This record gives sequence, C-alpha cells and structure tokens, in this order.
Amino acid sequence: MKTFIQYFLLIISLGVASIIHADSKLIHAGQLLAIAGDDVLNEQSVYVEKGKIVSVESGFKDISQYPAGTEYINLKDYFVMAGLMDMHVHLQGELGPNNDSEELKESDPLVGMKSVWHAKKTLMAGFTTVRDVGSKDLYMFALRDAINNGWLEGPRIIAAGGVAITGGHSDISGIRPELMHFYSDESICDGPYDCRRATRNAIKYGADLIKITSTGGVMTDRKTGTGQQMEMDELKEVVMAAKRMGRKVASHAHQEDGIVAALEAGVASIEHGTYTGEKAIKLFKKTGAYLVPTLLAGDTVKNIALNSNYMSEAIREKAIRVGTDMQGNFAKAYKAGVNIAFGTDSGISRHGTNAQEAILMHKAGMPVMEILKSATVNAADLIDMTSQLGTIEVGKHADIIAMNQSPLDDVQQLLDIDFVMRSGTVYKDVK
Repeated sequence: MKTFIQYFLLIISLGVASIIHADSKLIHAGQLLAIAGDDVLNEQSVYVEKGKIVSVESGFKDISQYPAGTEYINLKDYFVMAGLMDMHVHLQGELGPNNDSEELKESDPLVGMKSVWHAKKTLMAGFTTVRDVGSKDLYMFALRDAINNGWLEGPRIIAAGGVAITGGHSDISGIRPELMHFYSDESICDGPYDCRRATRNAIKYGADLIKITSTGGVMTDRKTGTGQQMEMDELKEVVMAAKRMGRKVASHAHQEDGIVAALEAGVASIEHGTYTGEKAIKLFKKTGAYLVPTLLAGDTVKNIALNSNYMSEAIREKAIRVGTDMQGNFAKAYKAGVNIAFGTDSGISRHGTNAQEAILMHKAGMPVMEILKSATVNAADLIDMTSQLGTIEVGKHADIIAMNQSPLDDVQQLLDIDFVMRSGTVYKDVK
C-alpha cells in the first residue's frame, strides 16, 4: 500500500502545468443545459469559487463584477452541461488477448499505474464521476483517495468492494488449480453468514458500496451459464450487512431469475440486466432500483467473439448470446419505465470511449435528453450525491463539460468533449 502511494506520487508532475487552478472562474456559456430534462438556456454566466458553483445568471456578465484574479473561460460558442457519470467501470484493466499473461507478469503497483492512465483518459472523455465496481480493492481505494486529494488527474471515484461466491462469476477461473488457490481472496464466501463476513470486511477496508454477482457472467471461463448463482439467503444477508453500515449494493445479473432475486433482496442497482422481463420490470418499478445497462460491453464482447479467436469456447458462446440479446431487452425495460443510470462496463470496452454507450442507447430508442439525464441526474441519485452532483446549480460541485455542438441535435457530439472541469479545476481547455 505504501509503495503504491509512492508510485502515485512519482507521476503527479505529469501534465500539471496544463491544469488551471484559480480559486474563482467565470464561464460564459453560449448554450447551457443546467439540468438534464429542462430547457437549454442561451447566453448564461456561471461563476465558480473554490470548486463550487456560486451563481448561474442570464446574460454574459462583466468579469469586473467578480473578485480580482477571477479566471475567465470563454465557452460562448459551446454547449455546456454537467459532467457525465459512468456507473460501471473497471479502471484497472482492459479486455485483450494477453490478459492471462498480464495477470501473471504485472505487479500490483504496475496495475495501479495502468489504472491511473485509464482514469485520466476517462476524465478527458468528459466523465467526471465513475463507480468502479470491480478492482483490486486496496489499490482502487488508494487511487480514489489520491484523486480526491488532488495528487492525480482523474474522475471522482465511488469504489466498490466485491463479494462473490466460490466458483461463481468474479471468482477466479480459467487457470491451473494451484494458481486459482493462490489468487482467491477474502471476498469469496459461501452461505449467508460467511457472505455477511465478506461484506463487513470489504467495508472495513474502505468500500463505498458492495458489488455482488447474483448470476453467472460472460467472462467467467467456465460453462456455468448466466443464470442465478447466489442463493436468496446469501443475497439478503449481503444487502442487510451493507445497509447496517450505510452502504448500497450493486448486483451483476443477466438472467431474470437472478435479477428478480437481487431486487427482492433489496439491491440498489442491477448491472447489465440482459434478460429483464415482466416480473423484473415490476420489481424495478416497485423498488425504484436502477438498471445500469452496459450495452457497450455486450457489443464489445460480441464483436470480439465473432472476429477473433482468443476467447475460450465457454466465453465465446456467452458473449455472442448476451451481446446479441442485450440491446433489445434494454429497449423493453426503458419503454416500461424502469429507472436507467448510465454505465458502460469500461474495461471490457476501451477506457475513454465511454460515450459510445450513449450511441447504443439512442439506437435502442432512448431519446438523447433521457440519456443525458441517465448520465447526470439519475447517476447522482444512485450514488446518493444529488445535493452535490448531476446539475449546474448553486452550491454543487463545479463538474462542467462542453462540446462545440449540441448532443441533442447529434448524439455523436458526446464522443468529442472539448472542455472538462471537475470540482472547479480545468483539466481540458478549449484554448
């Protein structure tokens, strides 16, 4: 842990000269979407002080009205909105043909350095907050804290601690037995009371939320399917143990049996939700839980399975099936009124390409304004940060992005973000 922090500190100086740190800033926004779902406003002035939004006013205000030394940011020719949020990322890796050898050869500190690079790419793509829902816990907690302390450039991270069952998705697979024994850790549990222990243990070491896997998964290198794997007593115990300590639970789930079980247990979100059907939809609406669709992950694994030969047969079959079915079932869930929070599963897809999820959501029939809401207002609600994030309003963190054309006219504009501010610091400028 100490060594890892030292590695982090070695790269603090990289790119620091390009960051604007002035305590107060005045932004002139040509078009401003202050709250996704509301009208776009023209010619607005946003004043930021010490990382927070102090005022949002009509017209381009004269900078002389503000304290001496206020930084002026000219976004008169840009579409301005709140920073995007991705509720499902894995910053420590990316899917590729050499993952097995990388797992054996790369040290934990090197994986940490890679996650720093992925975090910066994510921030530069306009994603100012993410939920990392599956990484080596202590190293991700360290990255989260280093970014919060201003030592590194990256998005605000809500970091999960994992809880999984023996032999299920998220348990080690596809390598020799001796190595599986070596790589297994304390997050693996069996039975309700052991899963209670694992949940408490994750929170003890710093988890902001708990991530479970109620069903099988595509990338598990075993022919164990994508149906329910965690038992109901295990699911309930994890949710209750997390709730007692003020934490929410996110559940990976593909088949409807596992989606229903996780929702009945009280999870806050379902990740993927590939085979969400009528029973699950009723529970989503009853509980208010969010679906985090990760269409980009489904599209990515399907294309890899069809166009390369490095996936095992067990993974390839699931990748094609799930990747093919995911978008259509998402469309049904959205049209039925299920709460949607934006999430990509980046790490399966390439980091920094997160906005491709919006393209797929739009193709599935979701209006662009609703997509923007899912990536701002809804995401903030899911992580209990509505009072701090998700809109450009007085008192909130100044997480602000801009692009040269409105994504409401062309959703592809989200792929090319020109300006990024997080907590009042400019990381990507239009100058």
